[in-house]
Amino acid sequence: MLISNHSGATTFTLLGIPGLEVQHLWLSIPFSSMFVAILIGNGGILFLIATEATLQTPMYFLLAMLMVADLISTLAMLPRLLCIFWFDAHNIGTKGCLLQMFFIHCASVVRSALLVAMAFDRYVAVCEPLRYNTILSHTLVGQLGFLALAKGVVLILPMPLLLQRLTFCKTVIPHTYCDHMAVVKMACGHTKPNRVYGLFVILLVVGFDLLLIGVSYVLILHAVLRLSSRDAILKALNTCSAHFFVILITYVPALFSSITHRMGHIIPPHAHILLANLYLLMPSLFNPVIYGIKMKEIRNKIAKCLCKKDTLAISPRHKDVSG
Repeated sequence: MLISNHSGATTFTLLGIPGLEVQHLWLSIPFSSMFVAILIGNGGILFLIATEATLQTPMYFLLAMLMVADLISTLAMLPRLLCIFWFDAHNIGTKGCLLQMFFIHCASVVRSALLVAMAFDRYVAVCEPLRYNTILSHTLVGQLGFLALAKGVVLILPMPLLLQRLTFCKTVIPHTYCDHMAVVKMACGHTKPNRVYGLFVILLVVGFDLLLIGVSYVLILHAVLRLSSRDAILKALNTCSAHFFVILITYVPALFSSITHRMGHIIPPHAHILLANLYLLMPSLFNPVIYGIKMKEIRNKIAKCLCKKDTLAISPRHKDVSG
């Protein structure tokens, strides 16, 4: 029996992690821990950037946008996943499913576009340090952020719109969230436009963005290798190190997940689903850690905040002793 979604009455069932249903409660522990860590880490960095005047520079504004994209992706995915694990709340309406799909994929595209903008920021910082503030004005940073958002919306919005025209003959999705291709596989009839468009978005986002980032780093390396001082070379490379590690955390898990997806006969289904979750969560989890360790300004501000708390905790005892 065909189930049409045109009436808006279709309800999908998210299985969670197929083959590991019995372990859902145990799996909720690491996922809920990641959720708390992501909220604290990204929220903490955003708070520092918003409250510390010394951090309100182009680089940190781009970082703040990246943190917001990470939070949106996490909030679109993890609460629903934890509801599946804790309360067996597997059902999700068509509109809710398409909305979740839009926010998760849109945030991923925006994140990738922001990494390109940050690569340009690092290129200017290394190759044109004296003109950095002139080139990367607040207006340009705002425009780069708007372009990243526009790219995400323009590329991802057609996905749910194309899905709305389809009729679904299956409603049980073997996944923890409404991934585009997972929903496409539920449809009957002609899904080639959906598949082609999904592949087009992947190639455009990953391929084109990585090409632009690669060009930026080739130019950076060319400029760095012309420096005569070893200390200057190390300083220039350290300037890019945080961004480079974030690129690895963002693209390598996604590439690994894509490769394993094409080895379906070898890799068990639950491994696919776990990897699909991790490649979305890893950037959100590790980006604050990487920037907190590698960026001296953030390290200093965190240390300053911790010292203030220690001082406030110790001072009452000092008063009691003196009294």
